[in-house]
Formats: sequence, C-alpha cells, structure tokens
Amino acid sequence: MGRISQRMISATIIALAPIAAHAQPQAQNVPRAWIDPSTGHRVVRLSDEPGSSSLYFNFNGYTPQGDQLVISTPQGLARVDLKTHKLTTFVKIATPFRFLFVGHRTRTAFYQTQSADGTGPKTVFAADVDSGKVRKVATLDRGDIQTINSDETLLAGVDTDPASTSGALDAFKKRDTRYDQADYKANGPDGKPLSYAESKEVRMNERLEAKIPMTMFTIDTRTGEKRVIHRATDWLNHLQFSPTDPQLLMFCHEGPWHKVDRLWLMRLDHPETPPLALHHRIMNMEIAGHEWFSQDGKTIWYDLQTPRGEDFWVAGYDVATGARTRYHLQRNEWSVHYHSAPDGQHFSGDGGDPEMVAHAPDGKYLYLFTPHGIPDVAGIHAPGAASLIKPGYFTSEKLVNMAKQDYRLEPNGNFTPDGKWLVFRSNMYGGTQVYAVEIAKAK
Repeated sequence: MGRISQRMISATIIALAPIAAHAQPQAQNVPRAWIDPSTGHRVVRLSDEPGSSSLYFNFNGYTPQGDQLVISTPQGLARVDLKTHKLTTFVKIATPFRFLFVGHRTRTAFYQTQSADGTGPKTVFAADVDSGKVRKVATLDRGDIQTINSDETLLAGVDTDPASTSGALDAFKKRDTRYDQADYKANGPDGKPLSYAESKEVRMNERLEAKIPMTMFTIDTRTGEKRVIHRATDWLNHLQFSPTDPQLLMFCHEGPWHKVDRLWLMRLDHPETPPLALHHRIMNMEIAGHEWFSQDGKTIWYDLQTPRGEDFWVAGYDVATGARTRYHLQRNEWSVHYHSAPDGQHFSGDGGDPEMVAHAPDGKYLYLFTPHGIPDVAGIHAPGAASLIKPGYFTSEKLVNMAKQDYRLEPNGNFTPDGKWLVFRSNMYGGTQVYAVEIAKAK
C-alpha cells in the first residue's frame, strides 16, 4: 500500500465537501424531479452536473435569511434559490478547492484553495453569495480550516503540531500503511481483505495509535492572527463552533468510537478551564459520535449505541444545564448521520447499508423522525427524577428509497431553514449530485 502523505494526516476525515476539480462518472437520464414510488414524497435534483455536492451534515450551507443554499460544483460555488430551485454559479474557481461553509451572520460563503498535489500553502477566501465578489481571508502554511464562529470573527482548524519533536509523525509516515478516506483497504487476521467498513476501522485505529501531536488553532478573520488554543496527542477533529455563541467550540477525539472519549466542549473566553468531556461510557463497546449543535445552539445531539451495533439512540446534552435526553430507534432506522429541524420538532436520518455498524437488513432510506417523550406513570415522580436521563423514542417515516446509493458516499441529509425540505447528496444515478426531498407527502 502507498504511504500516507502529510496532506492525509493534517487534513481530516470529515470531508466538508470533496475537493472539486476531478471528473465524475456520467449518468444518463438523471431525472429533475419525481415522486418516490415507495414513500410518496417528492424528490428534486438541485444540481446540474456530476461532481456537485452539498456540505457535510453539521456544517451550514444556508444564508442567514434562509433563502439560498450554497453547493460546490465542478465550476465553483453555486447558489440554489430555495423557493424556485434556480441554480446560479456565483464564483468560478479554476484551482482545486474545498467549500467550507456559509457564515451565520452575513451572506458569505467561505472556501479554501490549494495546489493540485495537495502540498504547499492553502488560502481561505470569502465570497459574497449575491454579487460573487471575493476577498482573501487568510493563508495557511499548515493545517485545515473546519469551522467559523457565529459572528464570523474566528476560523478554527487543526494541524499536526509543528513544535513537536516526538518523531511520531515521521514514524507514521514511514510505515507501510495508508489513511485515505477514498480508499480504505486492510486485511484481517486471516490475511483476507476486510470490507470497506472494517478496513476503515483498522486504518482509523492505526492513525489513533500513532499518537501524533496535534494542535487546534483559530485565525482572526479581521487581522489574520493565528493562535493555538489546544495541544494533544489525541486525534483532534470535527471542530464545530456553536451557531449562537461565538466563544463556544465543540471538537472530537477521533478514532474507533469504542476506544475514545469522543465529544468535547471548550470555551475560548476561559482558556484556563480544561475542555469538558460530554459523554462517558458506562458499558463496554458503548459508542457515541457524529455530534452536532441544534440550530438554536442550546443542545448537542449525537449518535449513541449501547452497545455498538445492538441498541440505538439519538442522545442530547443541554449546553446550559447538562440535562440529558435519549430517543430510541430501531436497527433499520439507524443512520450514518442524523440532523434536527430548525424548530426541534423533527429529526432526520440518512440510513446506512448492511455493512455498516448497525448491519441493518433494510436501512437504505432517508428518514423523518418524530420524537416522543416517555412520561412518569400517573404523574408519580421518582426521587431525583429531574436529574436523570429523559427517555423517549422516535417514530419514523421513510422519505427516499436509497437502494441505489453507494454508501461510501454518505448522503449527509440536513433540513432547510424553513424545515420543509431535506437536502442530501447522492450517487444513485452515477456521479454525485445534490437533491432535496419534500417533507410533506406529495398530493
């Protein structure tokens, strides 16, 4: 196997959007709109050509007014009018680039460019979604940007620690191994090739065990000043600023979920306070991850399994009080990623194939979930009940049949700001395109 590159190590596995500028397989007769015959919901294609993509599920792609969705295309960045579904390219980008996110305060889309071979400095640009006017924000000699805070004054990212002299990075690069999201391959103890999902687990564990020193940093969008905010030999990843609190940052310890304490929260305005671990397992093989902020910033939600692959929940952590909620769901309803509607009244799931952690025999659907709490019987409360986990369950509705989806491309469903559509990316007709399904059933 090829050796891992510096770019693969310092970049993250989350793929905010694929690096644009490579060919995608063409497909014939890709419909513009249809009614899914197995669900009765209307699906529309928002993009025009293969190689287009919406963002990773927990990153914002919408303008603050909720009228436009920004996607990446082989040409650059395009906006989608959420009322008419009209697609307009507003920035053409000739070099390889990564669409990062749209700001929460202004109608600005941020993207990062780099050289074709993935080496050398990277530059972060900001583009006005309406005019297409572009300005340079910062140049990075190292690392990758992952998030922006709610008032758009700070970018945050991760990097291997340039100050480290441990030699862990060099040792890892010399190993006959590879960590590459597009091509996980590994053999099991019997020497036979593992499945894609199993290979991914092996490669993630190798990366975790390397204990490569890393940093998290911020960049001031007004001055370009870079500041290191956290150092660790844990694998730092999935940085997410709160959508409402500019000083609150969530991040994860990446790796096989049953080995790591994954979810962490820190305040940048209190650097003397250590990061807070948000979930501690109480069961062997209990796993938690794929976390996201509710759109009001009050709750952190995440996938919880007790234990892995057997019992499935969407769990919530109240940022202000620490109160916890858990909604139960069935094996076929388990999803690679969940998302919450802006009003918090519904959740979504993007399903999964039989090789994935739930080994669901019939899980390749996009789902709409309605949460239900389980009240105390007859209003009789146990002592200390208010401090215990609030239990509940989901009832589900299937939105889109994803039988033709190759789940090596995760759909990453997310609700539109009005809560009426679920946007997702799919390869069901060959190359990656951006689609949306209407939450209300077609009449």
